[in-house]
Amino acid sequence: MNNYIKQLNWRYATKKFDISKKIPDDDLEQLLEAVQLSASSYGLQPYHVFVITDPEIRELLKPACWDQPQIVEASHLIVFSNKTSFSGEMVDTYLQNVSQTRGIPQDLLKGYGDFMKSKLLPLTDEEKARWTSRQTYIALGNLLSAAALLKIDACPMEGFNPEAVNKILRLEEKQLNASVIAAVGYRSHDDETQHYKKVRQSKKELFTQLGQVEITL
Repeated sequence: MNNYIKQLNWRYATKKFDISKKIPDDDLEQLLEAVQLSASSYGLQPYHVFVITDPEIRELLKPACWDQPQIVEASHLIVFSNKTSFSGEMVDTYLQNVSQTRGIPQDLLKGYGDFMKSKLLPLTDEEKARWTSRQTYIALGNLLSAAALLKIDACPMEGFNPEAVNKILRLEEKQLNASVIAAVGYRSHDDETQHYKKVRQSKKELFTQLGQVEITL
């Protein structure tokens, strides 16, 4: 745990990447596995992740991402896209996976499936999109932590035009929306940001611990 905290102190939102350094395949696979293993509501993982190395696509994306240099300088660009809508088929597909993975007959999972559908399907498309977008941030958090442990730099990015990114990656036809982006690679020696002291709220400001509370009725 001490090493984990040490690496969280080491990481920062990298502004300038070393374009000559690429993430080794084995390390990239570990990053993607960390994303794959992320928690999600009901375990449904209502999103899709694009790992982009093609320089032409990244040049197209750069103007849509406020011309931030990380888009083209990082070793890999990872775009988390959330489902903009879904039907009961998403739940059914998930339960098929549960059945096959755990060796549980599907009819024994029907009650859980019906429960999920009763909570999710009545949502409007707008509510569904908000919910699925929030799930991508859990996966992003796993990616950032895993990258820090591997001494891989990362920059989470919300500074982009989702509609433009969606058009370039043709996401709308897949009922997907660009939710958040992460540039990953290795920091440049020229990035002065790496020398800045980390600024966070104090624990006293950030946390309230509630122990045994006396409740007056």
